[in-house]
This record gives sequence, structure tokens and C-alpha cells, in this order.
Amino acid sequence: MGRYDRQGSAPPQQGGSRWDALGDDVPRERKWGHNRWDSRADSGDTWSNNGGEVDWSTPLPRNERLEHELFGGGNTGINFDKYEDIPVEASGENPPTNIENFEDASLGEIIRNNIVLSKYPKPTPVQKYAIPIVLNKRDLMACAQTGSGKTAAFLVPILNLLYETGPGEAHEAEQRQGQGRTYVRRKQYPSALVLAPTRELASQIYDEARKFAYRSRVRPCVVYGGADIGAQMRDLDRGCHLLVATPGRLVDLMERGKVELQHCRYLMLDEADRMLDMGFEPQIRRIVEKDSMPPSGKRQTLMFSATFPKEIQILARDFLDNYIFLAVGRVGSTSENITQKVVWVEESEKRSFLLDLINAAGPESLTLVFVETKKGADALEVFLTREGFPATSIHGDRSQREREDALRLFRSGDRPILVATAVAARGLDISNVRHVINFDLPSDIEEYVHRIGRTGRVGNLGLATSFINEKNKNIVRDLLDLLMEANQEVPSWLEAVATESRSSAGSKRGGRKYGAGGFGARDYRQGNKGPKPAMGMGNGVKPQMGGYPHMNPFVNSSSSYGGSYGGSYGSSYNNYNQGTDWWSSN
Repeated sequence: MGRYDRQGSAPPQQGGSRWDALGDDVPRERKWGHNRWDSRADSGDTWSNNGGEVDWSTPLPRNERLEHELFGGGNTGINFDKYEDIPVEASGENPPTNIENFEDASLGEIIRNNIVLSKYPKPTPVQKYAIPIVLNKRDLMACAQTGSGKTAAFLVPILNLLYETGPGEAHEAEQRQGQGRTYVRRKQYPSALVLAPTRELASQIYDEARKFAYRSRVRPCVVYGGADIGAQMRDLDRGCHLLVATPGRLVDLMERGKVELQHCRYLMLDEADRMLDMGFEPQIRRIVEKDSMPPSGKRQTLMFSATFPKEIQILARDFLDNYIFLAVGRVGSTSENITQKVVWVEESEKRSFLLDLINAAGPESLTLVFVETKKGADALEVFLTREGFPATSIHGDRSQREREDALRLFRSGDRPILVATAVAARGLDISNVRHVINFDLPSDIEEYVHRIGRTGRVGNLGLATSFINEKNKNIVRDLLDLLMEANQEVPSWLEAVATESRSSAGSKRGGRKYGAGGFGARDYRQGNKGPKPAMGMGNGVKPQMGGYPHMNPFVNSSSSYGGSYGGSYGSSYNNYNQGTDWWSSN
């Protein structure tokens, strides 16, 4: 493990590359076609085709087996109508006009074909604004809800630009390094770099990049800690044009001389707030500022963040040049596609209440249960299994194989209950999670937002239930503000507890109020002066109200919980359309 790897992460099987999908029994001409791999074996000119230049914008021949691997499955079940009224705000100098459909973006043939294969009928709000911003070569700082389709919002335009221009100087640098020597350990010069905080998120971005790189000459790669670095280096030796990486592993590979960033034209930081929370700022600044990466203004830089604290504003100031600030939906808050419920539950009663919830939801609902400690995750998994509920768990002490096995069992529905610590709260992108349960509430509201964002993905409907008691008074004020801002049903007892807490030391974040108009963040450059930001349409979607019993925290009134809760579950799921989320990890 590299000395910069703090997340203890590991990559997926590198054999899952789209180039490996065909197998050894397929004739070489069909497997590789007339592309860089032929030239590497023959002339040594990676990008030539029989002595001529290759047109990167022209699709390669179809591969039905690979196509089925990448795009096979049912309908998404995405509730796009829920997005029609979500508010959007773009500020900065002359922001490009947003698009209403993918045709408006004048995308190339490769990207258009892959969007159709992904069964994505129209762009989500963040895509409507981000895609033209990136295509117009502008830097972007975007605050968007988890599950808003932001991965495609940056991959689609970045890859489209790569298809239009080809590798440029990166190709020339790659060719120079092997001249005059019979063997050289190849150094890769990616044209695009995506940084992500966790191995799970990096893997999911890589999976999406494979979809949008289908039938192209662009080869995406992924590297992150906790796996065999030798295998990752061998995979890089085969070529890398778009690199998805966690900061620690990338620094390790740079110090080993395997990756050089002097020709990187597109830099993307996803979940930037999470990377700072995990302590990766030194590694990020090492990558961006202290090596050979082109400076701000010479490269195009994008940052996506679910929250916009002061530290992220400073990072944006240092890394971005004359950027557009984009706020989509209730930034720093939660999606109204998620019905949020709060229950007062004493510590000794949590397991009993959890069983009631699982019974009410049904055996086939994917349920994600968050706990605070690794020991608590292990113990709760054992308890649920003994009670006859197929459960698995994931936390930071598990090996890469154990983590992958747990996620596979959960995604497939073989074990539809996943118990997780905070290590899984950010970065996991699992389609069709119907219910998130905060068995243990986090200590701050941002972590709460990211946890419950695992459900209600990309327009689908979801449910989040949180257990609260005396131990959680530090979050009550912020939680009340968030529920009210998201038009959720607020139990009367929660208001009483929040009022009581206001006379004490208060919450960790000081009771922050969310911004007006449905935004939790603003472009700090605006201040009280300057032009008004461009606004998209939207009064917000109507709240999903649940028939939740108002529970008195000072009186044990939990006896009626099971019956009334079961009824509210049915109404919450009436409109849920189960299916694969194409824009998430499959």
C-alpha cells in the first residue's frame, strides 16, 4: 500500500476492462480491431493507422458481447418528471446557455450512441447546465445533490472533447519515451484525470467511463489503494487516456514514475468536500500544484461537491480560473424524492425497532443500515442473521475481497440488508436502495445528508428513517432545519427537543439555516453585489409525506409503532419503479 493511501482501498479486477471482455478465444483482428493495439505490435506508432492519422471521432465497430456487458439490463425506473421543477442557479462571467435535451449539445456520434444505449431519454438538471459549460472550455464549481446524475455531467463532455481532439501532446510524449531503447517501463500521460475520495466511487466512475468510451479509442483506467499495485501498473502499461484515481494511490504511482501529468488537459475533483474531510488536501495539492500538471488557465478544472464549506471555497479559488458556479436543487440539503422519518428510540430498543422496519418493508427491499462503529456493524449483522434476515456488512477493516463480496450480495438481492459504517456513506452508488436507516445518527448534518442520499437516486423515490435519542441532541437543531427546508413532516416532539437544545451549547455546526429558494450554498464571489445569477425554472417538487406516528420522547409510546408504520411504507413505495440505474454502478 502506498504511504499516502489513507482509505485502505482496492481496485476492481483489472480484467474487467472493456478490452478484456472478449476473451482469448476471439481472433486478434476482432478483439483489437484496427486501433492502437495493432500499431503497438507492428509499427510502434500507437495512433497511426497504416501510416495515416486516426480520426478519434469515428466509432469503432460494434462488439455485441461487450455491449451487452456494459448496457444489458432493464429500464432505469428513473422518475424524470420529478426533475422538471428543480431549481438551478448558474453564476459567473457569461455562463453558457443550458440545454434542454442532448441534441442541443451537438455531441459527437460516439457519445450520442452511448447515451442511447444507456436508455437515458433526457438530461437531468445538473447535466443540462454542466455539459454546455464544460463543452465551452469553462472551469466549473458545481454543488449538486447526491444521485443527481453528476457523473455523466462531467464524463460526457470531457470524453466528447477528447474524441474531437485526440491525445495531442500526450501521444507525442508517449512515443518519445521508447525511442532508442529495446525496453522501457512505460510512463503514462493521461489527458484527463478524475480524483475521487474512495475506491468505491472511483470504481463507479470508471464503470461509467467504460460505457461512454465504448467504440472509442479512449482507454479509461482506475487506480486506488489496497490492491496489488503491480497489477495496476501492468494495466497502465497498456495505455491510459482517462485516469480515475484516489489521491494516495496516484501520488504513489507518480513517485514510481508511472504517471506523468504534464499533458493533462482536464482535471476533475469529485466529492471534493469528502476528500478534504478524509484529509487528502496535502495529496491533492501535491498532485495539482507541486508536480508537472499544467497550471490553472492552461488546463480545464471541474469540481463537484455536495456541500460548499469554506475549505471548498478556498480550494476552488486556488484551482479554478474564472469559473462558473452551479447550484442544482437543494444544495447541502436533501432531495424531496426522499421521505424522511425520525423516531425517538432508546438505545436498548433499537434492535426491536429495526426488526419492525424490516418486516414492514418486505423481504425484497434493499435496505442500508448505518451504524457508528465497526464492532457495531459486525454485531448487528450477526443479530439480523440469527433473526432470520439475510444481511451482510461492510466497514474499513474488511479486506477488498470481503467488501466486494458484500456489495455483490447486496446488489443482487441475495442479502438485501447491508449494515455499513461511515466508510460506505460516501462513494457507494447502489441502484434501487429503497430504504436507508440511521441506526446510529452521525454527529453532523453533512454526514446525515450523504448517508440518506444513498436512496432516492436520480429521481427515484426513497425512504430514510433515523433513530434519535438523548445521545443525538447535538444534531437535533440542524436536523429540524433540514426537515423543514425539505418540506418533510416534522414530529412535534422534535421541535420540543430542538427548542431545549437551543438553550444548551448547540449543535456542532451552530444551527446553520439553509439558503432561500431551495439552495443550501451560494457563489461566495457574489457577496451582496454584482449581477444576479442565472436561474432555471423551479418551485421544487411536492414533498412526499409519510403517515408517521408522532412519538413523545419523554413517554414510552412505541407500542403502536409497528402497525402505523407498515401503512406508511406501502404508500411510500406505491410509485417506486424498480430497475437498474444506468448512471450508477451495475
